[in-house]
Amino acid sequence: MKFGGTSVATADGWRTIVELIRARREAGLRPVVVHSALAGISNQLEDALKHAAAGDGVDDARAIADAHHVLAGDLGVDGPALVATEVAELEQLLSGIRLVREVSPRVHARVMALGELMASRIGAAYLAAEQVPVELVDARDVLVAADDGHDNERVRYLSATCDFEPDPALAARLADVGDVILTQGFIARTAQGEDVLLGRGGSDTTAAYLAAKLGADGLEIWTDVPGLFSADPRVVPGARLLKQLSYEEAQEIASTGGSVLHPRSIRPARRHGVPLRVLCTHNPEREGTLISADPVSDAPRVTALSSRGGITVVSMETVGMWHEVGFLTEAFRCFSDLGLSIDLISTAESNVTVTLDTAAQAVDADVMPRLQRRLERLCRVEIITGAEVVSLVGRKIRATLHEIGPALEAFEEHRIHLVSQAASDLNLSFVVEEGQAHRLLQDLHATLIRPGSRDPVFGPTWEELQAEAVPVAPTPPAWWRARQGELLAIAAESPSAYVYDLASVRAACERLTGLDNVERVYFAIKANSNPEVLRTVGDAGVNFECVSPGEIGRVLDLFPDIDRQRILFTPNFAPREEYEFALGEGVFVTLDNLHPLRHWGEAFRDRDIILRLDTGQGRGHHEHVRTAGAQSKFGIPLFELEEARELAATAGARVVGLHAHTGSGILKADNWEDVARTLADIAAEFPDVTYLDVGGGLGVPEKPGQRALDMAKLDASLAAIRAAAPDYELWLEPGRYIVAEAGVLLATVTQVKGKGEVQYVGVSTGMNSLIRPALYGAYHEIVNLSRLDEAAEQIVNVVGPNCETGDRLGNDRLLPACREGDVLLLATAGAYGYVMSSHYNLREPAAEFVI
Repeated sequence: MKFGGTSVATADGWRTIVELIRARREAGLRPVVVHSALAGISNQLEDALKHAAAGDGVDDARAIADAHHVLAGDLGVDGPALVATEVAELEQLLSGIRLVREVSPRVHARVMALGELMASRIGAAYLAAEQVPVELVDARDVLVAADDGHDNERVRYLSATCDFEPDPALAARLADVGDVILTQGFIARTAQGEDVLLGRGGSDTTAAYLAAKLGADGLEIWTDVPGLFSADPRVVPGARLLKQLSYEEAQEIASTGGSVLHPRSIRPARRHGVPLRVLCTHNPEREGTLISADPVSDAPRVTALSSRGGITVVSMETVGMWHEVGFLTEAFRCFSDLGLSIDLISTAESNVTVTLDTAAQAVDADVMPRLQRRLERLCRVEIITGAEVVSLVGRKIRATLHEIGPALEAFEEHRIHLVSQAASDLNLSFVVEEGQAHRLLQDLHATLIRPGSRDPVFGPTWEELQAEAVPVAPTPPAWWRARQGELLAIAAESPSAYVYDLASVRAACERLTGLDNVERVYFAIKANSNPEVLRTVGDAGVNFECVSPGEIGRVLDLFPDIDRQRILFTPNFAPREEYEFALGEGVFVTLDNLHPLRHWGEAFRDRDIILRLDTGQGRGHHEHVRTAGAQSKFGIPLFELEEARELAATAGARVVGLHAHTGSGILKADNWEDVARTLADIAAEFPDVTYLDVGGGLGVPEKPGQRALDMAKLDASLAAIRAAAPDYELWLEPGRYIVAEAGVLLATVTQVKGKGEVQYVGVSTGMNSLIRPALYGAYHEIVNLSRLDEAAEQIVNVVGPNCETGDRLGNDRLLPACREGDVLLLATAGAYGYVMSSHYNLREPAAEFVI
């Protein structure tokens, strides 16, 4: 029984674990419990390593200890005493790293192992206090890492493998220890006694190794989701629970990007015939996903779609390989000698292209250059990093090609580096450019996943399961629920309508202006330029960020006497006259590339300017809103900073601010601390810098159950920057955060129709009013406002009236039975809705209303 980090991180989770252990014992079974680190602790340990290597993070060990003390207190056990030894070792290791400013793989493994060791001590103490006859067994005394014989030190220490042959001696030894065994996941030892890790997510693998070695009757992986799904529900909300799978299908799903199970966890269970179940601690009564030797259905079908990022493509080309005996042997030896595992392969007469899953393999920074040098002795080499793989997984894929064919139109506008059809006939994979996978998953899932009635493989959709689930973290009801009558009255006047709630706008502004460690907040008015919304924002003390002269003009029309320093102009690839207009108005001007300084330097003489930098790492809910990294058109790359400083000096311009914006829809509170640290480090090279603009991208919950951005945590993270760099003002420039939740789109049902199992609800407007679902694959919660109190009972596709296949507002949505004239409401539509609307098909977009 393996329990993940979220399962073991709360007292409620532990009460469920105790009940499950007792139920297994009552059934005559002896539980072996595999314990993960507490949720978030592995990430904190990784951050502590980074901070220590930079000479920072003196409080990191204490924060990690405090998290364990809090859980121990909730469980009624003595946390400080239980984890004192591990905390002391952590502090000692981090102090050593701060001295040498380096983290070796050996030390990395020792630090990361402490997460499981601390958590398991608390878990064992709680089980004993609950009268469970438990014995804590150190996993490092049970699992010995295999010596793979290569020279990749990171793989040896951070992604080790172990033997999993049946071990009667181990079974007999544990039988004498106690009725319930508790041990750690993720960690093992070498034959020489050094700590190693089994790779991130390796607790699943630990459980599988032990199940195989002990000849267990079953293997249960307890997580925070109800099982495996036909796609990632975070990307495809209509993804369906997979009730039963064969080992082979489950292996393909895990290996091709399914994040619920670690790919290494299936092979031991399969080899020794141990049935595996994926179950949910929050809903332990659910059947979950059963993985066994039984394929359930032998019919050809696509069962799931998955994707992986962080893929490296290696293309080897030479006419000399044609009919040359041993070429592949020599080429592949270059990979194996460096401890690199090849993932996909495609061959031609003069080219062999392979992929490496560098996100799953621990790879030293110098490994890829070393690989290139070795391969260049044999052939011409091209290495492409940051690619993504989209995989179709199922049974007898070759027999479904006639059905898959039309779906492949989804790839029409995407560059494909490689296509690989598995020899096992279990998957068909496409290697595409970075940032394309999520949209392709949505398109392919809507076309290829077609469950029938009483389907033995496909269960309920994610949305159906969420509707039945007890909310983990209840959130306040949305404003529009209390104003149902007003909204229905507006829809009666205007069947398609955007409606903005100004009280919600004011509340968002107050949360932002209430941040102690942010001096100025600028609203990105491209998100919503409605005059009443802008008046509300300006009156709340929030400033304005504009990207065009038209937006500057809108602000000046509404606030003719505004202090021009309350306007920030951030154009992108704009003509010279736009910069001159903004400079003439006296507003702050941001440059996001060096062309203006190189070619129009005289325009900036004696002017204060801000430089927008590309920190190299983009984040966000969709690739099109990640605004940093090589694939983004925004920002000055860091390698051009020296030239930027020289050009500004030559032009006579003063660089008074630095700006970076990594993306949109970010719910991770420490994102802006990372940005601010980077800007503060760079600011030392620009003596006139006063302002550090850490951008926007503050996310809002879009799906039921999502947690809101923790503003107190955001403020606290920025406080550390203020303390370290007190001479700088910190700015934020949110857009969606202020207006997204304040706006809804109302659309009236025009027709309903069914095509077999697929049901459609047509509404009065579509992509001409809200293009985000078609353009980004963006998710908006959809409810039937006319039937708010009726039970949802149908899975439907909500579509617009435009003559376009992509005119879909939502796929596989759970709604009450809809009728002509009903009003549907699309939530979080206040940002990038009306401002991006069009007259496509010569249809009027939804009108705007303010309440």
